[in-house]
Amino acid sequence: MTTPDIQLPEIDGLAALAQTYFDAAHDMDAGKFASIFHEAAFVTRRGENDTVVVTPVAAWLDTVRTLKSPRGTGAERKDQILSINLVRDMALLKLSLRIPPREVTDLLSCLFLDGRWLIVQKVFCAEPLR
Repeated sequence: MTTPDIQLPEIDGLAALAQTYFDAAHDMDAGKFASIFHEAAFVTRRGENDTVVVTPVAAWLDTVRTLKSPRGTGAERKDQILSINLVRDMALLKLSLRIPPREVTDLLSCLFLDGRWLIVQKVFCAEPLR
């Protein structure tokens, strides 16, 4: 079995998706988030007592619309791509960002669909700012 070479445009497309994600998070812009999530995507997190909470992206976007933006509160922006893993038409982005009062780590599973990268699953955890 051979491994195809990673194409720079694919990495560039994923980096652009991450930048849109960071911009959306800093502004808490549900419309911008919606532009990079597939409509069938889910957001998953650890709940209380080691439960798993799975939320359809449409419901998660409704929650985003109620949140104050870090930009609006004057919070310092801090975001970073920790890694990009690419296999064929699938990718996993590991991101770190600050959404006060928390530091958030996101694992974004993406698929290349209709000529562009879209997030199909977001798994995240958040910790209080240190």
